Amino acid sequence: MEKRQELLNSVKMARFVASGSLRLDAVVPAEMNAEGMAVLADGVPPVPYGTPLSEAYANGTFVRRLLELPRVAGALRSLVGPEPWVDHHFVHTREPHGGAAQPLHGDAIIDVRPDAFDVQLMYYPQAVTLEMGGTLSVPGSHLRRTNESDTGRYQNLRGQDRLVCPAGTVVFLHHGIWHGGRRNDSDTLRYMFKIRFNPRVRQRRLWDTADLHCPQVTAELDAMFPWYEGATGRLERYNRILLWRELTGDDGFDLDHWVTRVSNRPKGTVA
Repeated sequence: MEKRQELLNSVKMARFVASGSLRLDAVVPAEMNAEGMAVLADGVPPVPYGTPLSEAYANGTFVRRLLELPRVAGALRSLVGPEPWVDHHFVHTREPHGGAAQPLHGDAIIDVRPDAFDVQLMYYPQAVTLEMGGTLSVPGSHLRRTNESDTGRYQNLRGQDRLVCPAGTVVFLHHGIWHGGRRNDSDTLRYMFKIRFNPRVRQRRLWDTADLHCPQVTAELDAMFPWYEGATGRLERYNRILLWRELTGDDGFDLDHWVTRVSNRPKGTVA
């Protein structure tokens, strides 16, 4: 898994911290997608929880080659570091005109780490149309603490993203993002392959940091999303500041004094 990798830059990393997702459109070549359809139809044998990535998928297998694509490998390393554990994987299918829309949920929100995160890779071997009902997600929802399906009563949120993508698209999601599979109203069987990865190193400056002080980094981290409440939505920026501090090791980073003003803990006493 140490072949050529195209690491994320700081702007893309900041965008992930703000939105909770990273999308690589048509990153998998057409001939691999054709192979992938057959592989997913046959099923991918499970691996034990916590298997190191280099041991999970044998050399030359489809999944191994998928994960060795330079942009995929670079994004994965930038997010969780080298040799992560494979938590689990699963082939999701939706039959034509079948299935009900999943309620909005976050995966395994028993995980309340504020300073680390797992990522879920989602691979789409075929073009996904709106009618096919791809994965729906809510940008910027990943750092709001909920318990798995607490959000299931919400049907639509402003700014939600209903995935429509070309064949060979790979999406990386923060484990806490609110999402759900949509009903397939098309005549086509829909496939999606998911792998969850656990980091084994501290997630600090794992990406290309040459542009770390680019003004666009701050702009990305300061983004607001349409579903945020005017007041409570500020907590999302607060939490992403804390995560960015952890990822960069810069304990002084802030946006408009958000964290600094409430980190004031004077130790002196009045004489």
